[in-house]
This record gives sequence, structure tokens and C-alpha cells, in this order.
Amino acid sequence: MGKVHTIQACVQKMLLVMLVVLVSHQAWSAVEKRKLIIDSDPGIDDALALTLALQYPGFDIIGITTTFGHADIEQASQNALRIVELSGQPIPVYKGAGKPLVVVADAPTDLVHGQDGLGNTHQPIPTGQVESKPAAQFLVDIAREFPGEITLVALGRLTNLAQAIRQDPNFAKNIQQVVLAGGALHIPGNVSPVAEANIAGDPHAADIVFTAPWQVSMVGLDVSTKVRVGDKMLTRIKARNQRFGEFVYATTRYYAGIYPQQQSKGGFYVYAPSAMVYLIEPELFKIQQGPVRVVTEGIAIGQTIMAAGDNQTVLSPWKGQPMVTAAVDIDKARFEKYLETLLLGEWPLVSDLKRSKTK
Repeated sequence: MGKVHTIQACVQKMLLVMLVVLVSHQAWSAVEKRKLIIDSDPGIDDALALTLALQYPGFDIIGITTTFGHADIEQASQNALRIVELSGQPIPVYKGAGKPLVVVADAPTDLVHGQDGLGNTHQPIPTGQVESKPAAQFLVDIAREFPGEITLVALGRLTNLAQAIRQDPNFAKNIQQVVLAGGALHIPGNVSPVAEANIAGDPHAADIVFTAPWQVSMVGLDVSTKVRVGDKMLTRIKARNQRFGEFVYATTRYYAGIYPQQQSKGGFYVYAPSAMVYLIEPELFKIQQGPVRVVTEGIAIGQTIMAAGDNQTVLSPWKGQPMVTAAVDIDKARFEKYLETLLLGEWPLVSDLKRSKTK
């Protein structure tokens, strides 16, 4: 008799789960999706951000553009194609800039991301190919096609965005929002005492982006160094996410190997995924606003400097420049729980997206 009750309880639980999934599917199908373009240099953390975005039902990803950084432009483009192929979605990939606007390009960060950018996992060669149109031209064209509807998430150097601004004076005005992973305001940089890698990798492009007439949100080291991804989380993702779990776990083994001190403290830092989570759930972040300029030469090259208060915004470099929203703190516990849910491919409540889109 006890076995019968146990079986009945299990069946009821399964039916309840199926009902919740069905209701969730129906609710999400009624929500207007956000048109998204992701500009990325897929190394390990960018790959995490891409897998997160590709699983999120609130996004309509209409293209991925690639840039140099964690890998050279050819490898970065191949990595993007591979991740799209894993998703099973027909999302076009556009190859972008292979070098900065002015400064000499740094070598790819093999030490951090491996020679293939994906932790030396030597992924299968993707069957798809990049589109013939250059990334900057795609950005200009798609912004004209959907003026005021597109959100750009920039996870690497900002060269493609700067090139698009140079090509079309109205490009920035045609974009709804830019969320970028980069910069540091109140903590040291990660490539110099003051500079973060994505900004320092092309400081001239970054300054063009920060001073363009559009809405920019900066999600940089101030928050990404306060949250971590550890092996316990990654093991759960490997076990439960049938599409991306093995890929996520395999690529992050390289991080675990080169950052043993971080692993002992709970895992490695979450750079690019922080920007993606900010777009989905900005309430997890504390923000600061002000115009931002980027140092483009000298010992502090790549530093992001925000003018604070009315007395500073009247100073020449910041006067008349657009306000930037910068994430400066984070609800660590809620963020890490939310991040795991997204990387598992398990959707938050539909009310989360509705609330986020009203902000």
C-alpha cells in the first residue's frame, strides 16, 4: 500500500512539473521578445554569456558579430559559429574588426582562454560559415531596418560599434540601448592599475562609444569581480543542461586550472555573463550615473573616468557628453542563483522579463 502511495505521489509531482512548464511556455510566448545583437570575442566567459542568451526565451537574437580579443578574429568567429551550432538556432554570425582603431593590437590572451579561446577543448569545426557582410555594415543596416528596437550587448572590444558610428552618423540614434561588459570605476583594473581589458584593448573605440548619443550601460569590474562561478554550480549545469552542459563544463576546466586561488575562494570571476544578467534583471545591481571618458594615451590608457556631480560634468572633457549608467555593486547571492538558473536553461518567471523591460 505504501508503494502505491509513493508511486501516486511521484506521478502527481511529475504532472505538476509538466503543468508548470506548459504554463511557462504559454506565458513566455505572449511576451514581446527583445531584439538583440551580441558583439563578442568568444573566449570562455563570452561563451558562457552566449549560451545563457541563446537559451533565454525573452531574447530574439538577430545576429552575432565578432571581434578580436580573447582570440584572433578568425578563431573568435569560428567559436561563435560553434556555439550557435550547439544551440540549434539559425542565427547569422558576422565577422568584425581584427585590430583596434589606433593602438597596436595585443596578442590574444592564450594564457587565460587557451590557444583556441575555449580552454583548449578543440571543438569540432562548425559546419556553418560567417556571413559575407562585415560586422559594422550589418550593424548599420539592421539598425536602419529596426530603428529604436535593437539592444546591443558588447562583450569584448568596442571596435565594431565605433566603426558603425563612423559609417553612419545616425547609427547610435537608431539603437535602443547598449549594454557593455567592461570598464572599472572604483576598483583597480585587470590589465593595469586603472584599466580593464576590453576598454584598454581599443581605448579610442571605447571613447567613441561612451560619447555617442545613445543609452549606454557599463557592467565592469566593479561588479564582475564580486561574483563567482564554482565547480559545484558547473557540475549541476553539466548534469542537467542537455544541450550546453558538457560544453560549459569542458570549456571552464581551463579557467579552473589557471585560477586555482580563485577556485579555492568559490570559483572564477564572472565577466561577460554579468552584462547579460544585467540586461535581464537590472534590479540585482546598484548603479551610478554620469558622463564617461576613456584615457587614450599615456600611463593610464584605457582608464574609464566618470564625472561625479554637477561640478565635474561642466569640466571640458565631460561637458555636454551623454550620461552613462554604470553598475557599481551587486546582490551577490541573488545574482549567483539567477545566473545558475539561466545557465541551466531554466527560465525565470515571465514577470521578471516584463519588469525588466519597463526599466
